[in-house]
Amino acid sequence: ALYAHRHHYPVAERINLRQFLSVFRDSLPSLLLIFIIIGGIIGGVFTPTEASAIAVIYSLALAAIYREINVSKLRDILLDSVVTSSIVLLLVGCSMGMSWAMTNADVPELINEMITSVSENKWVILLIINLILLFVGTFMDITPAILIFTPIFLPIAQHLGIDPVHFGIIMVFNLTIGLCTPPVGTILFVGCSIGKISIDKVVKPLLPMFLALFVVMAMICYFPQLSLLLPTLFAPS
Repeated sequence: ALYAHRHHYPVAERINLRQFLSVFRDSLPSLLLIFIIIGGIIGGVFTPTEASAIAVIYSLALAAIYREINVSKLRDILLDSVVTSSIVLLLVGCSMGMSWAMTNADVPELINEMITSVSENKWVILLIINLILLFVGTFMDITPAILIFTPIFLPIAQHLGIDPVHFGIIMVFNLTIGLCTPPVGTILFVGCSIGKISIDKVVKPLLPMFLALFVVMAMICYFPQLSLLLPTLFAPS
C-alpha cells in the first residue's frame, strides 16, 4: 500500500453495499473456479497439472456464456497462447540442457560435499541451501531444479532434523523467486510478453518486491511454525 501510494498508482472508487453485492453475484461463477480446483486436488479427482487444464476449459466456458469471446477472438487468444507457450518451452528446454550439463559435471555431488564440510549447524546449512537454490533458480526452471537438488538436499535436511514439509516449502519458495528474476526468469519473461514491455523497464520497479520476498523467505526458513501450521491443522498425525 505504501509503495502504491508513493508511486501514485491508480485506485478504484469506493462502492456501497448494494454495488458490492451486485459485483459479488456477477463474479460468483468465476469465484467457483477456486473451489473447483482446490476441492478437486484435495479430493483426488485430478492432479495439479490436470487442474490447469480444467481451469482453462472452465474459463473458456464462462467466457462463452458471458459472450465475451467469439470465433475471431478465440483465434487471436490461441495465437497469443502459442507465442507465450513457445517462450516457456524454450526456457524450459534451455534449463533442461543446463541441468544435464550440471549432472554430467558432477556438480550436485560437489555441492553436497561443500555443504557438509562447511558446518554442522542447522541454521547455517539452511542459509547455504537457500543461497544455492536462489542462484540455481535464476537460470534453471523449477521442475529440473527440483529433480536434481531434492535428492541432494533432502537427506541433509532430514539428518539435521528439519521437517520434510518445511524443507519442501523452503525449496519451492526459493526456486519460485528465481522464476521471477533474470537471466531466465520464466514468469518474468511471460509477464513482459503479455504486457508487451521490456524486461529492463520491469526489473527496477520490482526490486522492493524482491526485498519483501527475501524477508518472507527468511521468516519461512527460520520460523518453521509458519510453514507447518496449516499441514498440522489438516493432518495432525
